[in-house]
Amino acid sequence: MSTKVIRDRAGMIIKEDDTPLKMEVELTEVKAPGEKDSPVLIYHNWCKKCGICVAFCPTGCLGRKADGSPFVQAPEKCIHCETCDRLCPDFAITGAKEK
Repeated sequence: MSTKVIRDRAGMIIKEDDTPLKMEVELTEVKAPGEKDSPVLIYHNWCKKCGICVAFCPTGCLGRKADGSPFVQAPEKCIHCETCDRLCPDFAITGAKEK
């Protein structure tokens, strides 16, 4: 029995077995602590904590925790430039505006 993995535009991973009755959806979106509507979505399960997104954020919106993982330290500074999207080697972060 094989397993297909499908990714949709919102970053959801859908694992679908050969049977249509069994479907598992995994969404690992983590927003900034205390923020209900964070402008940046970080998928920590995909992130390898390289720090590229933090280093190249032009406004200083992103910061790093003690373990190296990124977080949104100043959500009001995000200009949705999508630099973090383009530079992340793991596709673990997006700063794109929701449409």
